Amino acid sequence: MNKRALLGILLATVLPLAGYLAVKYYSEDAVHMPQRYFYDSVDTLKKDGRVSIDTSWHHVKNIRFTNQLGKTVDLDSLKGKIIVVDFFFTRCPGICPGLAKSMKKLQDSYTNSRDSIVQFISISVDPEHDSVPQLRKFADRFTSNHDSWWFVTGNKKETYDFAFQELKASIADTEVDTAFIHTENFFLLDRDRVVRGWYNGFDSTKMQQLVKDIPLLMLEKNKKRSFSEFLKDLFGRG
Repeated sequence: MNKRALLGILLATVLPLAGYLAVKYYSEDAVHMPQRYFYDSVDTLKKDGRVSIDTSWHHVKNIRFTNQLGKTVDLDSLKGKIIVVDFFFTRCPGICPGLAKSMKKLQDSYTNSRDSIVQFISISVDPEHDSVPQLRKFADRFTSNHDSWWFVTGNKKETYDFAFQELKASIADTEVDTAFIHTENFFLLDRDRVVRGWYNGFDSTKMQQLVKDIPLLMLEKNKKRSFSEFLKDLFGRG
């Protein structure tokens, strides 16, 4: 083996290891972890009868949908996973196909992930028309992996409440129409279902940031995991 080849092997091995160890050693803040967004106020009754107001990070509540396979699915079944959410409707001639193409690129980045650590969810904002067959027809245009990417429909009021009260869609996109959600944003939730960012699906810089933020959240929740386990999660190696 010549020196150049040996150097290449060393760089391929040492650099990821050094980066991984640096993240563990220098803490989350040093590597600019995705920030948490939104908090809830909670009234706490003390022993002396007084009420104090505490705050905690807003954890997105569970919601139930029907996906493109006709299966009932919910967020509670995704414990331990990072979630990327967007909104669409199958008759959309404009931004929805473009957002789906961006989501497809994200899904392709994790197709070899052994533990399916990322779940992609496209939520219909037009449930009256988006039946299961319509969802499946739309989904088949963009993916053959229907397990890691759900196209879902549900109760319209619950869906819109979820968008505005849980994901805070009108804060992420101040121009969003509250009567008919048509936002270009992808929403990133960590393993605790805390909103960690939103990213315009047509902005290549924002999408690159999303691609970077997902592995950071993967590393954040399990600091005791070995480097080899981290690589297996990220690339499906082993």
